Amino acid sequence: MKLETFAFTRRAALIVPVCIALGGCMSSTPIWDAHIGQALKAVTQAQIIDPHAGEREHAPDGMDGKSAASAMATYDKSFSHPVTTQGAYVIGVGNGNSGR
Repeated sequence: MKLETFAFTRRAALIVPVCIALGGCMSSTPIWDAHIGQALKAVTQAQIIDPHAGEREHAPDGMDGKSAASAMATYDKSFSHPVTTQGAYVIGVGNGNSGR
């Protein structure tokens, strides 16, 4: 048996019982298990502006369809044609014209 294999086997023989003994010290999580999913529900509800908007007859506050479509088109276009910069060290540096 090689020395490395023997050292590994000896360490494993010491580590495994320690891990098993410490595993017995862990407590279960009955409180967390009883409330599973509540954080997700709370965050989802916090993101809803008006959950009963579809039940009303008047239009909700916000943009009309044309404005929203135009805003989304402009947003998409900003990613397809991004603004290019000269380089990292050129930001904030003028073009050499001192304004004379």
